Amino acid sequence: MAGTLVLNASYEPLCVVPMRRAVVLILAEKAVMVEAGDELMHSATHAIQVPRVVRLCRYVRVPYRRQIPLTRRAILARDAHRCVYCALRADTIDHVIPRSRGGRNEWTNVVAACARCNHRKGDRLLAEIGWSLSRVPVQPPPTVALVLGWAKRDPTWDRYLGYESPIAEASAS
Repeated sequence: MAGTLVLNASYEPLCVVPMRRAVVLILAEKAVMVEAGDELMHSATHAIQVPRVVRLCRYVRVPYRRQIPLTRRAILARDAHRCVYCALRADTIDHVIPRSRGGRNEWTNVVAACARCNHRKGDRLLAEIGWSLSRVPVQPPPTVALVLGWAKRDPTWDRYLGYESPIAEASAS
């Protein structure tokens, strides 16, 4: 089932909910549709376009989160499930500066890697084996952390998140 991006009344991204939940929010007049898909959902008495982005009618106060949780799923999503060393499908994560050499477990030191490259690199530094990164690892903006766990990220969300997805960048080039 597809997800729908939920925006606060101020157009600030809040979360991603299942499509059915978004339809319930619209029908209960708690949210309005901002972006709609091409498909229709039918009930006995209604037909409604599938919502891609909805905005809440009332402002919801959200506590400020300083740190984005560093998880395996989030790293793989940030790097579009592509190995940063060879660009094949990634299934593991790797520390650019190995932890055995003082590397830290943080966004700027952890990247997605395929099992083959991860094993070949081992606990060596990139300079020692002559490798380089295809892109520099960065901490994603807090708004993008909302959707890092979703396998299918809708491209219409990007302009509300203030972030261009790695998948869109790869397909554009």
